[in-house]
Amino acid sequence: MPSHHDLVFDNGFARLPDSFFSRVQATPVPDPTLVCHSPDALALLGLDADALHHPELIEVLAGNRVLPGMEPVAALYAGHQFGHFVPQLGDGRAMLLGETKGWEMQIKGGGRTPYSRGGDGRAVLRSSIREFLCSEAMHALGIPTTRALALVGSPLPVYREDEETAALVTRLAPSFVRFGSFEVFFYRNQTEPIRILADYVIRRYYPQFAGLADPYPVLLHEVAKRTAELMADWQAVGFAHGVMNTDNMSILGLTLDYGPFGFLDAFDPGFVCNHSDTHGRYAFDQQPDVGAWNVTKLAQALVPLISVDAASAAIQDYPQIFSRAYVARMAAKLGLTTGSDTLSLLLDLLKLLAANHVDYTIFFRRLCDFDSTPGATNAAVRDLFLDRDAYDFWALRYAGALRDAGVPDAERRLAMRAVNPRYILRNHLAETAIRRAADERDYSEVARLHALLARPYDDQPEFAAYATEPPDWARRIEVSCSS
Repeated sequence: MPSHHDLVFDNGFARLPDSFFSRVQATPVPDPTLVCHSPDALALLGLDADALHHPELIEVLAGNRVLPGMEPVAALYAGHQFGHFVPQLGDGRAMLLGETKGWEMQIKGGGRTPYSRGGDGRAVLRSSIREFLCSEAMHALGIPTTRALALVGSPLPVYREDEETAALVTRLAPSFVRFGSFEVFFYRNQTEPIRILADYVIRRYYPQFAGLADPYPVLLHEVAKRTAELMADWQAVGFAHGVMNTDNMSILGLTLDYGPFGFLDAFDPGFVCNHSDTHGRYAFDQQPDVGAWNVTKLAQALVPLISVDAASAAIQDYPQIFSRAYVARMAAKLGLTTGSDTLSLLLDLLKLLAANHVDYTIFFRRLCDFDSTPGATNAAVRDLFLDRDAYDFWALRYAGALRDAGVPDAERRLAMRAVNPRYILRNHLAETAIRRAADERDYSEVARLHALLARPYDDQPEFAAYATEPPDWARRIEVSCSS
């Protein structure tokens, strides 16, 4: 059977000049225990669950030892945090161990680095469970994301609002380079590192641009495109990131750094998932514009390599890319093709959902079974609305659009079920798993949630209770940057 001994590690990022990172060693944790793992993420490395039976691999995932070829480093970057530039950030609790089979492996929570800014460099079990579950849940939803290989816990006490216990998440991505990786050198007036990093990114991750006479504007356009499409993915599924700082924006268009995220329950365009975001900068309905703003900051950081006009031209169609992508995704959720009639239906629907505080995920899942036959009541959908008259008016228009589309209901139903998940990582589901893990050292609910969310579009009738509206107590859950 394949084991971690079969993995050959390198660290291409560590071949860059030392100004891009600091060489580090994790601070060991006592008695590491495997809390959960992702079979799908393990398979990316050619491993299976049997590999995790080896105590040495658990020690690696806990940061207590390294394998041959690993060179732990903490990356340097800067970033705009809540709109304000911070000249030096960096991996304050993450460490890039190395890369294998095309995937960089990083542990989060390994202890202090030169960029910890007075923090302990640790992660707690609470936030680590959330990151592990959401990384893999987003992948299962078809949304570009970093991956979570495994979650390891330790009895080591860590102090946040209260005393908690330490945990480490092992993350995988082709690259963890961020917008802020370029910004730090732009604000230091250091052009050559910007060029070196851009060439590295192109060579490794965008080789199709490597032979161009001037590849940098094309790189910028591609990153802007991927970012716009990622924002469309988030909006369509009802995901709020919570901390869309430029240092949390991936150069590959991946969902990066799961902190105080949240999925919509009742549809609320102004939903703020981060208790620390007191001004609502990163509210759900602001994410597309924030993505555009962040892209302009990346463009600014690349200006030493390209002209201002070329940078502006490279990102100018971000709004159109986002709009096309978002409308296409929402049209698919409605079982329709794009067009002016579909757009009108969609905009009126979103207003209706907000006014009636309708559960976003439950509505679209029930809509899959909508009967377009004239006179059909569709009570399961109708019952979600307080204003039945307003719903009835919209439903008549929707039924007519479905009939005009000419797709049989049975065929449409299957297509809609493939894009409208039944299960998402609701806050109260994560909270239940966290409480059992923290209070009782019972990790079964973490494993159950992970398995459930790996198949979000399947009915899984045995887990029907996980697809219902959240209980009243869930309204009191607050997630902040320390989460």
